[in-house]
Amino acid sequence: MRHLNDFENELNKCSKCGLCQSVCPLYEISKNDCAVSKGKFIMLHGVVKGDLKLSENINKYLDMCLRCGKCTQFCPAGIDACQIINHAKNDYMKDKLCGFIINVLQRHQVFNTFINIFSGLLKPFRQKRYVCKNPQMKVLYFKGCVNKIFPNTDKYINKIFSKSDIEIIEPDFDCCALPFLSDGNLKRFEQAAKFNIGKMNVDYDYLVTDCASCEDTILNYPKYIENFNINPSKSLNWGNLIAYKNIKFEYKKPLKVTFHKPCHLRNDVFLKKILENCTNIEYVKSDGYDDCCGFAGSFILKNNKLSKSLMLKKAENIINSGAEYVITTCPSCILGLKLGLMFKGARNIKVVSLLEFLSLADKITY
Repeated sequence: MRHLNDFENELNKCSKCGLCQSVCPLYEISKNDCAVSKGKFIMLHGVVKGDLKLSENINKYLDMCLRCGKCTQFCPAGIDACQIINHAKNDYMKDKLCGFIINVLQRHQVFNTFINIFSGLLKPFRQKRYVCKNPQMKVLYFKGCVNKIFPNTDKYINKIFSKSDIEIIEPDFDCCALPFLSDGNLKRFEQAAKFNIGKMNVDYDYLVTDCASCEDTILNYPKYIENFNINPSKSLNWGNLIAYKNIKFEYKKPLKVTFHKPCHLRNDVFLKKILENCTNIEYVKSDGYDDCCGFAGSFILKNNKLSKSLMLKKAENIINSGAEYVITTCPSCILGLKLGLMFKGARNIKVVSLLEFLSLADKITY
């Protein structure tokens, strides 16, 4: 396992040019230099040199990060800010009482027991998965924790794919491990990642996820797990698969929709193809369609004022679009968007997953 000191070379690469400020959603609303990677790197470089201690105050600024990765995408030096912050967070938490409590709550037995209890309570409402009689494609379905608990996604999948030639294989995966990574629990992250990697050792055509954050985290496993590589072209979300299969959706009632691109959704090229295959759908691209919704996991608890500011800004752009539906591909984003619209009093705008929206079609053809 790497530690903060192992990233000294990366920290030295930062020229303090400040270009990260132009893309950081938090800097835009806070104007705080410590909100961006440049400011964090200055502090962490001081820690590595021994001039500063990895203190509670520095940890506060480590938590002031959405882990959206926009600074990394824009960095001329290609520095992976999220990876450095995650390792710094791990070094800080390892000797702290709060770190011990988090480690206990996130243990496999505790965390998965929580998931299984709530999943079991809602099991009577979960539809049995369709059986494909003549499969031409096998997909390995990584079901995120939220959809493990809530049963509706299975209903949407059945509605869309029950007459397709796709066989869905659903191993009992652990959490994608993003919550553990963000909280600095790298030991638990590695445990979950290696467990999931083991479950991928089966014959399949594509790995399919129902959450943008899950897909991005899995594709980032090689940064933390040695001797593991995953082909990005074999990792899809349901939108990619639906576009690839050229499934068509007919709506009797005209609907106006917009799309929220989650921070962790690597591309949304599937959206254009899907919309072309939808009748009676008017799409309008809202301003800041790829801006953060403000939820970002535990960020909403640790930085609630910043979180609410992002939510309100996002909600205003959605309202101005005039859309009846907001479609996205991340369960956390759904919560963030709903909260933002609720704060704005726009309860008439429906926030739905891509699968839910497509399952509302009156007719689905292949």
